[in-house]
Amino acid sequence: MAPKNPGLSLLGSFFIPGLGQLMNGHTGKGIAMFLGYAFSFLLMFVLIGFLTAPAIWIWGMVDAYQSAQRWNLQRGIVS
Repeated sequence: MAPKNPGLSLLGSFFIPGLGQLMNGHTGKGIAMFLGYAFSFLLMFVLIGFLTAPAIWIWGMVDAYQSAQRWNLQRGIVS
């Protein structure tokens, strides 16, 4: 099994929220992250989206990085 690359997962989520989760094999979480970001983007028309969209974006990047590290550690791979 090839190790997950935490940096690559973070980069994927930087460009498309939820992509890093998909790269780590968490399909449901990745789709939910993308839909949450898209909904927050729509909420920018009522101003609350200016708070929620960046929060979901940053949370997605952190989660993608940590998920890849956790996956590697569970298999004895140091990343």
